[in-house]
Amino acid sequence: MTVGEFATLENLHIAVSGNLKREITGGYCGDLLSWVMSRAESGDAWLTVMGNINAIAVAVLADCACIILCESAALDEDARQKAEEQGVTILITRENAFSLASRLAARL
Repeated sequence: MTVGEFATLENLHIAVSGNLKREITGGYCGDLLSWVMSRAESGDAWLTVMGNINAIAVAVLADCACIILCESAALDEDARQKAEEQGVTILITRENAFSLASRLAARL
């Protein structure tokens, strides 16, 4: 399933479009950046509340398919700009990570 397909199916807000055609191959939930950087896998949709510039760097290093900001977490303007430069897709939802991750797992 592509990032764009998942965003449409789950009615997620697209904050930064990045690459909506990227395939999601798994998911990762976490907010400790060093932990995510060492454990998220290429192609994962990363569910977090971290909307800062450091999260963009982690998503690039881990080669995440997208970042999904849960619980309406804010996206810093610096992070938005860096995500646009790096082609990182950022989606936003009101839901918590558990609820959305459960549905992501069922769809994969």
